[in-house]
Amino acid sequence: MNNNYLELMKRKNEIMKKSVGIDYSLFESGSIAFDYEGMMDKVGYTLDEIRAIQTETGVGNTPMYVLRNLTALARSLAPEGKGARIFLKDEASNPSGSFKARRAATAVYHAKRLGFKGVIAATSGNYGAAVASQAAMRGLNCIIVQECYDSEGKGQPEIIEKARKCEAFGAEVVQLSVGPELFYTFLKLLEETGYFNASLYTPFGIAGVETLGFEISSQMKDLTGKNPDAVVVTNAGGGNLTGTARGLIKAGAESTEIIAASVNLKGLHMASDKDFNKKSFTTGHTGFGIPFTTVPDRSDVPRSAARPLRYMDRYVTVNQGEVFYMTEALAQLEGLERGPAGNISLAAAFAIAQEMDKDKTIVVQETEYTGAGKHIQPQLSFARNNGIDIRLGNPLNEAPGKSIILPSHPSLIRVQNLDLNKLRKSLIKNCLNDIKNNNQKNISEKDIHFLAAETKTSTTKVKEIINYLSHKMKEEKE
Repeated sequence: MNNNYLELMKRKNEIMKKSVGIDYSLFESGSIAFDYEGMMDKVGYTLDEIRAIQTETGVGNTPMYVLRNLTALARSLAPEGKGARIFLKDEASNPSGSFKARRAATAVYHAKRLGFKGVIAATSGNYGAAVASQAAMRGLNCIIVQECYDSEGKGQPEIIEKARKCEAFGAEVVQLSVGPELFYTFLKLLEETGYFNASLYTPFGIAGVETLGFEISSQMKDLTGKNPDAVVVTNAGGGNLTGTARGLIKAGAESTEIIAASVNLKGLHMASDKDFNKKSFTTGHTGFGIPFTTVPDRSDVPRSAARPLRYMDRYVTVNQGEVFYMTEALAQLEGLERGPAGNISLAAAFAIAQEMDKDKTIVVQETEYTGAGKHIQPQLSFARNNGIDIRLGNPLNEAPGKSIILPSHPSLIRVQNLDLNKLRKSLIKNCLNDIKNNNQKNISEKDIHFLAAETKTSTTKVKEIINYLSHKMKEEKE
């Protein structure tokens, strides 16, 4: 077959359909709306069945800890009567060392059930290790495609660390430089091997994370007698937040506040060869978090099951230096050495706990394993070698790609709130542009209801935003 870039991209939908086993057209309406819940039901497994699947390979049922010393520190900095108790869900206890084992367990089980001989995942993060681990347990072949290097062949220590872990589980790792070749290579391998696409964004993967939200509710009820008041979730592609929130809802925790947290990397372009090694975080940052929130279907499947704006009540950012500081604090005050991604939500929770009453509870939703390339020192050394200024001071003065400022005092750790209404407008605008670009019919009442669910708001609010955008576009034309 002709495998030049343009020809392969023409076969994209056909390749995806064959490699995932889902006919996404069954859920389409021909316009903006699609049957999201119908697609999620396509998983074909109940929550109890997913828990049983995960238990077979030692996934889930991870510990919940009270962070007593960090809670005490937060209370010492908080106003009188403030300082919620901070809890931590230790997902590093999973076989591959992160919550992504939950996604991988379900996806790999499904691949085996459908008769696939192997699985492929495109990821530079913990998901690769999770898929490789689960594939080894299920007796399937595994290929992990990584975006690892810049054009000079410099690889980020955290990504290289994850490649080692994938290879330790027996996976073949294909390492590429930043750019469009990642998706091209991924598609080409899917077509050539006939393997299952263990995408992060299938219904199988997202449903696997629902067990995490369900466990948080159950464990907090056992520990405190009630559901948590707030859960902070590290947000990148949105699957972590979507799955956790859906699990909490299924457990009856509808009133729990869902808070997304990302590292502020404003100004750095994630597809830029120049910027690739200017960041110290490979996931959980705004370079993924904001685009995937406002355009959830930018993933490697026709319709993403990760739709974070449906579930988030608040979206905050923290700075790189604050996360490194909290990584050290977790190790030295609580005796838990964990990797940086989960500590994004920890840094946010530490600050937010100081806003909440003492009788409230806040849960840091996940941790990840640490290793040679994921420790603070190799990350900071790599940053310094790439010209990043590293110093103590006020993290608010940090400039992504230029400096990393470690807080000179824990009182300087603060969250910055993103405007959810702005994100909602952006998502709706992107949907309207899709209609215009594809010469589709005008927006329908069904589309309005879909957008209300997508943005966790009302049909009245959606109509207000559409009128605002239409008026603004008319003004720009004039």
